[in-house]
Amino acid sequence: MAGTGQITQEDREYLRRCVELARSALDCGDEPFGSILVDPNGRQRIADRNRVASGDHTRHPEFAIARWSAEHLTPETRARSTVYTSGEHCPMCAAAHAWVGLGRIVYAASTEQLISWNREWGVPPGPVAPLPISTVAPGVPIAGPDPELSAEVKELHRRATSMR
Repeated sequence: MAGTGQITQEDREYLRRCVELARSALDCGDEPFGSILVDPNGRQRIADRNRVASGDHTRHPEFAIARWSAEHLTPETRARSTVYTSGEHCPMCAAAHAWVGLGRIVYAASTEQLISWNREWGVPPGPVAPLPISTVAPGVPIAGPDPELSAEVKELHRRATSMR
């Protein structure tokens, strides 16, 4: 399912940084995901990459952003902030995002795309249903995927699959 909002040129710049973080995660032996939290004033507050290679599959950057924002930002600031991410939030991260009251999510590649790519490459489904953000957290405004950057994200996931 495609997002409901438009991706601006400013959004695309943040998404490019997320793809760089995803590439860094892959270079470190992790799954290629990267995310950034930008406050209402356009200030990048936290950036992170996937860190699940240790075996702790809750170490997603979107989950880390939700926890960090709950500790460091007011509810009003959280609600007006934007999370940028290389891949659409998984159900765990979408729920954490909604529970702490973060605002808009902008993603380069969608869950639907990742499911399709994994089928194409013969990757078996994971242990959690791959639900879109709009199903898990229907009140969160979303935008994505980005046609320009999703091809780069696909290539990172293809490389990750070939390394398994």
